[in-house]
Amino acid sequence: MTSNDSAIASRTAVISTPASGIRWGLTGVVAFSFTVVFTRIAVDGMSPLFVGAGRAVVAAALAAMVLVATRQRLPRGAQWGRLLVVAGGVVIGFPLLTSFALQTAPASHGAVVIALLPAMTAVVVVIRTGERPSRLFWIMAVAGAVAAVGFAAVGGAGATGGFALHGSDALLFAAVVAGAIGYAEGGKLSRELGSWQTISWALVLVAPVMIALTAVSVGVEPPAATAAEWAAFGYLAVVSMFLGFFAWYRGLAIGPMARVSQVQLVQPVLSIVWAALILHEQLTWATVAGGAAVVLCAAVAVRARIR
Repeated sequence: MTSNDSAIASRTAVISTPASGIRWGLTGVVAFSFTVVFTRIAVDGMSPLFVGAGRAVVAAALAAMVLVATRQRLPRGAQWGRLLVVAGGVVIGFPLLTSFALQTAPASHGAVVIALLPAMTAVVVVIRTGERPSRLFWIMAVAGAVAAVGFAAVGGAGATGGFALHGSDALLFAAVVAGAIGYAEGGKLSRELGSWQTISWALVLVAPVMIALTAVSVGVEPPAATAAEWAAFGYLAVVSMFLGFFAWYRGLAIGPMARVSQVQLVQPVLSIVWAALILHEQLTWATVAGGAAVVLCAAVAVRARIR
């Protein structure tokens, strides 16, 4: 066993309580809750391809520097293939699909569909890891997904003039599937490589593809962004694409993953609040009541027994 292996085993032993997994997961969710809003801002001055691919290029550069500075050992064997699954879900799939969708959809409408991500993640976790949540967990996971979608629909009605499905929803649904797969595989792999190491290697692995896509986007439609739009892009690159996964994958690694995934139910609540504060989309008392229902479902789900 190498010293690096010992460090990872020691770290896992220290942070093994479910409560700490929930706290780390919630920290990641707070970081991710700004993603929809800042993506909506960024695509006003940049092409969605540049926003989706360019942020991964910036994050990959940061990841490479950290991996070299800390002298991390290379992943081994099948871990490379699993890292490709992680990268396909959270580095390529989710960012690109949501960037194209939010070019036309309001931020609050995007939260409607992305609210299904916790339930989808729980399903993938059960398939991938063999965790067996209790009946109460599934009842609250489904209730939370329904409440989150209803909450986001009510919250987005003021911005859209009423809730209805749009063509961009197909992209958002695909983003949910991609994100769930990337979350589940990344959480499992983080138990072997470490949380920040997993997202860092995933970013570096597909960096050549993202660099090529970024170059194409600049050639077709050069960015013409304001300072605010560049700032939004910077958050997406540094926090949504990199630092947020430090906490999120650490929480999933501590687990149980199905339970930790349900703290995502509060993400649409936060996203609607940020959309109201930053984008001035309407926030009503009905929205506040719906948000409280979502948080209640999440609180029960994360306390449900996992076999």
